[in-house]
Amino acid sequence: MDSVDLDTSSDGVAVVRLSRPDRLNAINETMRDELLSTFAALASDRDVRAVVLTGAGRGFCSGIDVRDFGPGLVDAAAPAIDRMRFQEAMAGLPRAVRELPQPVVAAVNGACVGAGFALVLASDVRICSTAATFGNAAILLGLSGAEMGMSYHLPRIVGTSVAADWMLTGRTVTADEADRRGLVSQVVAPDDLDTRALELAALIAGHAPLGVELTKRALQVNTDAAHLDAALELENRNQVLTHATDDAADRRATWSGR
Repeated sequence: MDSVDLDTSSDGVAVVRLSRPDRLNAINETMRDELLSTFAALASDRDVRAVVLTGAGRGFCSGIDVRDFGPGLVDAAAPAIDRMRFQEAMAGLPRAVRELPQPVVAAVNGACVGAGFALVLASDVRICSTAATFGNAAILLGLSGAEMGMSYHLPRIVGTSVAADWMLTGRTVTADEADRRGLVSQVVAPDDLDTRALELAALIAGHAPLGVELTKRALQVNTDAAHLDAALELENRNQVLTHATDDAADRRATWSGR
């Protein structure tokens, strides 16, 4: 692939690396399509039990490459239906991340802006280096700050007030602020980021696949549960399903407590 590197050399873990470092991994048409095809392939790969998403070079992703996106980029003069189709195609990226059966660990190594931020928000676990920064840049371009799932994911992660601050101002958020607000679960030194991301993904990949997948799905569904009873109903069914698997039986047989 031209703009996405896929590494499956680690047992049970796939590393998806955005690879246009000369453009701070800005997403062009080629990268968008390669990401979508990569996620589609990973979704059906039973050997991959966790995914790490990161960027090459000094940035994670600087957003959409408006200077060199490709022929699919539409301008303000294009018919509204064409602009809608472009937005829908871009919105397919966070949807593809969220819909992966495997948990996704986003390892943010540097600037993470716009479409890149949307990919990170759609991930299940987010960690970053001390060099990472985050931003919703659309508002700075005269556009809506709500795009690519941003207004859905961000308030659920950091709360409505903080999300409104970041989305309405478009200001740059440091790694320290991201940590304080709960956007990321860990901040590590830049040289340690890849190692820590792989360690987390390996821990996840070491668990029973069905238990992991149903945990991911329950977290997604129960974030929007109408009430506790609905959340408990889903959890109860998931436990019954996983209890009957060979994986669970094997692990119970060897469990000695921790």
